[in-house]
This record gives sequence, C-alpha cells and structure tokens, in this order.
Amino acid sequence: MSEPADMSTDADDADFFPGKPGASKALYWLLGLALLYTLYFAKTLLMPIVVAGLFTLLLGPIVAWLKSFHVPRTFSAVLLLCAIGGPFTLLAVELSEPAQRWAKQVPELTAKVTEQLSILTDGLEPEQGPLIETRPEEQRQGGLFSWFRGEVEQEVSEPSADDENGDDDPVSAKLKEGGLEMLVSMLAAAPLIIAQLVTCIILTLFLLVFGPRLFETFVDNFPQVRDKRRTICLVGAMQRELSRYIVTVSLINAGLGLTTALVLWMLGMDDPLLWGVMVGLLNFAPYVGPLVSLAVLSLAGIAQYGLEWVALLPAVVYFSINMFEAQLVTPLVLGRNMRLNPLIIIVWLMICGWLWGAVGVLLAVPLLVCLKLAAAQLNVMGNWIRLVETRA
Repeated sequence: MSEPADMSTDADDADFFPGKPGASKALYWLLGLALLYTLYFAKTLLMPIVVAGLFTLLLGPIVAWLKSFHVPRTFSAVLLLCAIGGPFTLLAVELSEPAQRWAKQVPELTAKVTEQLSILTDGLEPEQGPLIETRPEEQRQGGLFSWFRGEVEQEVSEPSADDENGDDDPVSAKLKEGGLEMLVSMLAAAPLIIAQLVTCIILTLFLLVFGPRLFETFVDNFPQVRDKRRTICLVGAMQRELSRYIVTVSLINAGLGLTTALVLWMLGMDDPLLWGVMVGLLNFAPYVGPLVSLAVLSLAGIAQYGLEWVALLPAVVYFSINMFEAQLVTPLVLGRNMRLNPLIIIVWLMICGWLWGAVGVLLAVPLLVCLKLAAAQLNVMGNWIRLVETRA
C-alpha cells in the first residue's frame, strides 16, 4: 500500500520542483509576466533604445558601405544623422506654428462642433405646443403611454441669457475641459519627449560608430558563440533585410503623406503640409492610424467649412488615397515580408499601446516585422512565424 503513495508524491514533485515539466511551464509564465512588467515600467528607458536600434539597422549598411571606401565611421555616421535630422528639424520648425495654432483651437473646435450638432438636432425635432394639464381620465385612455405623462401642468421655463450663449451647456463645458486637459498634458510631456529624442540621437551615433567592432569582439572572445563566421554572416543578412524593410515602409508612408498634402493643397485646405506629415506618421500603425487620421481630418474640415457636406471631402480624399496604398502599393512592394494577420496586428497594437503609449503604437508593426524577419533568418519559432503570416 505504500507504493501508490510514493507514486502520488512523485507526481506532486513533478509539478512543483524545478527541473520538472510542470515547474518549467510555471517558470515560463512567471518569466513572461516579469518581462511585461519590465517593459511597462522601464518604457522611458527602453523606448529610446528601441528607436535607436531601428535607426541603426536603417543606417548601418550605408555606414559599412562608406567604410569600404575608407570613410571613417564617425564622419559617415554624423553626416547621415545630419542629412536625416536636418530636413526633419526644418520641417518641425515649419510645422510648429500651425500645430500650436490647431492645438489652441481644440477647445474652441470641440465647442463649435457641439453647438452645430445641437442646432442640427434641434432643427430635426418637431415643434411642441404649450403643455396642457392632463386629467386622470385622459391618462387612463392613454394606455401604456400614460405612464410617461405628468398629472399636473408643468411650467415652461424661459431660457436664460447664459443658456442662450451656451455657457451652461454641460456637454460643451465637458468638451472644453477635455481639450484643455489634452493641451496641458501635451505641454507637460514636451520636456520628456525632447530628452528622449536627444538620448536616441546620441545612442544611434554611438551604435553606428562603435557597435560593429563591439559585436565582432563579442563573437571572437565569448565561447558561447561556436560558429563565429556563420554568426557574423547571419547577423549581416538579417540587418540588410531589416534595413530594406524599414526603408521601404518609410518611403511608402512618405509618399502617402506627400500625396495627401498635395491633394489637400489643391482643394484649398488650410495647413496641408501638417496633415500630410500627420497621416504619414500615423500610417506606421495599420488600421488604428488611418482611423485617427480620418477623425482628425473630419474635424479639420468641419472647422474650416462648417457643418456642411463639403467638410467631409478631406477625409474622403485621404480615405481613397489610403485604400489605394494599403490594397495595392504596399502588398505589391513588400510582398511576403508584410504578410501579417490583421487580428495579430490589432492585438499587437493593443499590447504595445498599453506598454508604451502612442510611441508604442507607431513602433508596433515595424518591431513585429523585425522580430519576424529575425526569427526567419535564425530558423527559430517556425510555428509562430506561420501563425503571424496566416492569411485573412
């Protein structure tokens, strides 16, 4: 009778002691939760590192190519960062004034839209005559609808001056308060964003200059890396693939932004360059970015043209251009590298947005594709790669 008890004890040990299958699964779950915890609370540190890594993948092959012509890495890295950062700096300076103007107009715009919607709904409602005292016998004849009638005459109060001006409208007041809170939060986050941007630039420069030599030293001296030549070739091939993807996606989004800005300029839309840059950046986040762009362009159209059908023209034009890009240009140019299941993309966007906010949403899909390409080059996680590439 003692043997069954021993067998039960062994089964329990397999679930709770290290080295057993049950303990390994529990350990993996704990490591996954610890990783999520770390990614969430260390986002201010990790976001500049991830962005710098993506820029290093983008510029690394160019620096290596210039190195073959005996151009020093420091000179080529500084030259490339200035060539990229210079136009972006000029563009930011050019767009700062209209962006600040629109940010200040957010509370007024929300109140204006609410007021026009209230006027529209009031116009659609039928006019009501004066209220008449309802008698009990009339209530009994009303059947079920008599439950919604009052038994005494209700006085019709005259609207006050404050009500006519909309000052006491709780919806308008709430929208104004929300717009002011958003503006204050944006201004409060500006110093942190600037600090992270400077950190990202410095880290990218150091990675471009000292990263390759540091990696070669690691491969040569650490015994964990056995096939050193294959490791170097594999990392080089992976870097070229990722660089090609990042450049292609950036060019497609830049073309989308320029086309949108040009068409909006032809339509007479105010600040078309600002809207073109916005849709180009938001297009890095599929599905979510275009929806946000549509909402913003709709509000901008209402602010410029009023509550008319022509106010939806900027959003309709952008939607048409985005559909052409998403359904034809991107699949034709990227092909298999961009084959991602829409449900996987949405879940991944939710996770990255929860972890890192708006920056995480913009980096989500490029990071997912980079991880997929890296796993494909390393010949690992084949089942996960096929799951991510599942057709819709």
